[in-house]
Order: sequence, then C-alpha cells, then structure tokens
Amino acid sequence: MKNFRFQNKTDIRFGTGRLDVELHDAVSQFGSRVLFVYGGHSIKKSGLYDTVTGLLADLQLTELPGIEPNPKIDSIRAGQKLAKDQDIDVVLAVGGGSVIDAAKVIASAKFYEGDPWDLVKDRGVTRRKLQQLPVVDILTLAATGSEMNSGSVISNPVTHEKLGTVGPNTPAVSFLDPSLTFTVPARQTAAGSMDILSHLLEQYFDRSKNNDASKGMIEGLMRTVIKWAPIALKQPDNYDARANLMWSATMALNGIVSVANENGWTVHSLEHELSAYYDITHGVGLGILTPRWMSFILTKDATTAEMLAQFGRHVWDLEGDESYAVAQAAIDATFDWISRLGFPMTLPEVGIKDTQHFDAMATAAVANASLETRAYVPLSVEDVETIYQASMTDGLA
Repeated sequence: MKNFRFQNKTDIRFGTGRLDVELHDAVSQFGSRVLFVYGGHSIKKSGLYDTVTGLLADLQLTELPGIEPNPKIDSIRAGQKLAKDQDIDVVLAVGGGSVIDAAKVIASAKFYEGDPWDLVKDRGVTRRKLQQLPVVDILTLAATGSEMNSGSVISNPVTHEKLGTVGPNTPAVSFLDPSLTFTVPARQTAAGSMDILSHLLEQYFDRSKNNDASKGMIEGLMRTVIKWAPIALKQPDNYDARANLMWSATMALNGIVSVANENGWTVHSLEHELSAYYDITHGVGLGILTPRWMSFILTKDATTAEMLAQFGRHVWDLEGDESYAVAQAAIDATFDWISRLGFPMTLPEVGIKDTQHFDAMATAAVANASLETRAYVPLSVEDVETIYQASMTDGLA
C-alpha cells in the first residue's frame, strides 16, 4: 500500500430533527451575512425553504435561487457578484450536489477579481491558493458526495465544457437528514443511486497494489447501494433505505476509500462530455456508459478479467472458477440492475440521436482526463468513440 495523507474537517450532522435545534448556530458562528443558495421550487414545495428562512430570520439572508443540475458558470458569476456586493460571511447551500458544488466555487470566487470560469478552467490551481468562505449545507439528494468533499463540477454551455475543480476546503457543516429525501422523484433517486455506484466503481478499478482495506470498504458500500436503491424506489419514505443511500453517497466521495489509490476516472470523464454537449442527467449518462465501458475493457485488456471477476464474486455473489466467465456475468448483473432502476439504457433514449459530436467529445474526454496514461485501462480517442457507439444500441456487444 502506498503512503497517503488523509484529512477531512466537515462536521456531519446526520439524522432527523437537527435543523430546528442546530441550524442557526451552525450558520451564525461564521457571521450574520448569509448567501442562501438553492435550486428550483422543490424546497419551497416541501416547506424546507420556510423552515430555513424562519430559523435564520434574524440573519441577513441574500438569496441566489435557480441553480440548475449540471450547474452553470453564469450562476457562479451571479453568486460571485452577490458575495462581493453584500460582503457575505457564509454560504448556505440547500439542495443536492449541484447546489453544493456551485456554493463551494462561489465561496472561493468572492476572493477572486477575475471571471470565476478561470477557477474552473485551471482545475482549482488558483482556487486552492485563495481564501474560501465557510459553506454550510442541507442535503436533499443522495448522490454526489459534495457535502463532504472539496470538489465541484461546473458547466459552460457556451464552450461545451463540463469540468471539475477542487477548492481548499470541504464544507464546514453538513446536515444530512434522510427524511428530506422522501419526496425525491423516482427518476432522481435512480440517477443519484447510479452516481453513488459509479463513484465507487471509479475508485475500485484502480492500478494500486495490495490496497485491500480500501477495496473491502468499497465493496461493502456497493452492496449497500445495490440493496437499498430498489427499496427506496418502491418505498420512497423508507427511512433505512434513504439513510443507507445518503451515508453511502457521502462515504463514497469524502476521500476515505480512495487513500493510496492510483487511477484516473474514466466513465465520469466520458459522461461529462455527454452532459457538456447535451445537458443530460449525469447519473443517467453514467448508467448508460458504465456497462459498455466494462465490456470494452474486458475485451481490450485480458488482465481486467481478474478484477471484474473479483467485483462479481464480492459484490454480486457470483460463483465460478473461470474468471472471464465470472467477469462477463458481473457486467451482465450490473447492466440488469441499472435497467431495473427504470433507466433509459441507450443514448438515443436521452435525445442523442446521431454521432456528430462523438469525435469532439472523445477528444476532449481523453485530453481533459489524460485517459491515455491515467485510466485504469488506457483509452485512445478511438476507444472512447467505440464506447459511445456501443451506447447507441440495446444490450451489450
């Protein structure tokens, strides 16, 4: 196992009934001027908006609504202006990963004099040198793990770019109440669950050696998602299902299961290009691409059979001595589970009817993520195009 350093300072407040007692002090400890960042109408429809504004009525709230899925740079620019004009002390993000991602970049952008797209474009090199306002969040969707990491993914529709950026700090305080996810629609629950599983898969298929501790934790979390996601879809108010998904999402991407790893994230890189060009739901894109990527790497590199077979035996409880056969069965099991979540399983089903942008997307994916050198199985532009092509038709090649 390689050397590593791990530190995460986020104060997690997990469970029900905590907002009424703890939210005010969690926010006001950082100051009275609060930038309240949120998405659409869901928090108003659920009553969470009224709860938050009521609990913080004595503070100076400046609102930034309208953060979209695949958060756009224009929202960050608007947040930067508000943070500067109102001399904001703390950012409160209420929503899912997109809202929290946006909040973290805005929290850095207050201290930057240029266009905040610079802070995204250089992947956080500049952000990590800046101050960052404290961020407090109330999570309403189990998916990205943004509530306990320093990363953000921001889109620029004008340039067809969707890029990850890393800041100096994780959120200061994160409220994780599984009951707040009871009203999440089935399609979002499915997409979020796929995002969790994909985060785990990206870190599981790794080139480091003898890191059994991390592998074992990831396998346990994957089994948890596989078990509880279908239950959450059938029983939306099942607290145990929602709680297990929420904590799995946080644990999947708070850094602890990736220590001593050595890899680059392949499927996320491929999906970011789909979202950059077509603005599709991130988790849905991952669900379409993941089994196709697995099939491709099994064919391209025979050494992947052992790792895919281990995935099949330890996560899907598959049996068999012949690794290639178990590996293929694991890919089939993954495809079938994703399908049962109610996913579209081809690109045409999400509106991608032709291949006109495949070359540009593949070129960007390889360049942005250094897939020819850093991926679990190195991929060329042609390889990525092949995976996109395979995602156009039903089933697995």
